[in-house]
Amino acid sequence: METATPRPKDASQTRERILAAARREFARTGFARTTVRAIAASAEVSPNLITRYFGGKDGLFVAATEVHLELNRMFDGPRHSLGHRMAQGIVDRWTGMEGEDPLLVLLRAAGERGEAAEALSTFLDRESLEPLRQLLLNYGMTEDEAHARARAVDVFVLGISARLRVLRDDLGDSEALKRWIADTIQRLVDAP
Repeated sequence: METATPRPKDASQTRERILAAARREFARTGFARTTVRAIAASAEVSPNLITRYFGGKDGLFVAATEVHLELNRMFDGPRHSLGHRMAQGIVDRWTGMEGEDPLLVLLRAAGERGEAAEALSTFLDRESLEPLRQLLLNYGMTEDEAHARARAVDVFVLGISARLRVLRDDLGDSEALKRWIADTIQRLVDAP
């Protein structure tokens, strides 16, 4: 009689599976309504592993919402096409990551957890607002212009992200959405 050989355990794969499941669950139902059991079931692991790897739901939330934006591709190019490059990156992120986007998880949790709102604000300042301000300075704007226009773009992108992703509005035709976002961002950057 043959016995089944147990599958080798891979802690890093298990950890990543838990993080992916956590992002989906937090994005789908928010922090308060998401349970460790639901995440464990989605990841096909024991709830004890969540405690072992992350210390519990709070630690898992922090790990699942670690976000890094790759803005180099969006910011590399001339001023006249900045809106197009940003719109492309934004819509690609929305349509490519779906419910596993850690930024979406942070956006949804910001209304129910003070630390999520603070983390989101700090993240946006560091990863989005400041690099955009710096880019606008490099395009020859004054400090005041660069700050005001970067802030306007930041508020616009956060607003459409909340409306279209957090409130789950239908994105519609992604090409039309990209054009609208691109035109709006470009107007904010080029406003007299």
